[in-house]
Amino acid sequence: MKALVKCKVYLMISLATVLFAVGTTAIGDQTDVSTETTNQIAKKPTVMILGSVHLSNPGVDVFNRKMDDVLAPKRQREIEQLVTQLKAFQPTKIALESDPSKEAGFNANYQGYLEGTYQLKRGEKDQIGFRLAKQMGHSKVYCVDYWPDEHPFFPNGFDTDLTDFRKFAKIHGQEHLLSVPPKGQITKDKDGTTWIEPEKYEPIIDMYIRLNQPEWSRSSHQQYLRLARIGLDNAYPGANWMAHWWYDRDLKIFVNLTRITESADDRILLVIGAGHIFQIEQFLKDSGDYIVESPLKYLSADAAEKPASEETD
Repeated sequence: MKALVKCKVYLMISLATVLFAVGTTAIGDQTDVSTETTNQIAKKPTVMILGSVHLSNPGVDVFNRKMDDVLAPKRQREIEQLVTQLKAFQPTKIALESDPSKEAGFNANYQGYLEGTYQLKRGEKDQIGFRLAKQMGHSKVYCVDYWPDEHPFFPNGFDTDLTDFRKFAKIHGQEHLLSVPPKGQITKDKDGTTWIEPEKYEPIIDMYIRLNQPEWSRSSHQQYLRLARIGLDNAYPGANWMAHWWYDRDLKIFVNLTRITESADDRILLVIGAGHIFQIEQFLKDSGDYIVESPLKYLSADAAEKPASEETD
């Protein structure tokens, strides 16, 4: 009987040893596969957001910086220097702040620019986007904004008071929550467009370094969050505007960026109004699908060359 018991014990130990060995092998295989998968996932497409002013003075913002003529020779030299520095990012795609429905028109102009039949206009899409795309040898540019011709956010007949935070703030004494204008002389057109005249001349590269500082984008985002607070009781015009206009637009820009992403090797440069940096960057990072690079890595005011004959302003 004792011999039989010993035999059973030996069998159980042997079986346990075999199962442990098999399990260890299986775990080892899974670890190898997991490591390989992790290595594959670690390689992600990269996006760099270049926050910009609107160089052509379209007057579409709450406060509009009044740009001097960027087609002037001095400004053209500065823009060329900016593009030279951005080229070091080695973008595979240039994404512009325009609706995808307009992409065919933009690429017709871009092809004309490549062929010498289209002259660059003042806007940053042309001056930075087209210029850099050509230098990189790109065959096309990409439009990733959300702003179709028809009113994109609200249907006809929509009660605009639900999102008119400016009107509500003026009526209910909440104007202190409205955006604070940047430094400079404030002027207004007859149509109410507000312009900020810069206090002094600012070189293009210095301007882009300033606008792409994390502190600048965070401050801009905080101003939008103050707007969201405008409202009383069951009225939320500020939050409604933020949720159904501003955040809605930025989220769709993020989605449009994912739609032009074709491989982990993509390096996409998005040229867009600086106010959009914080939110779009957050969407990209939180998605876990992208690496986000700062343009500050490539921009240097010290590296901007000045012609010997140029006087300092």
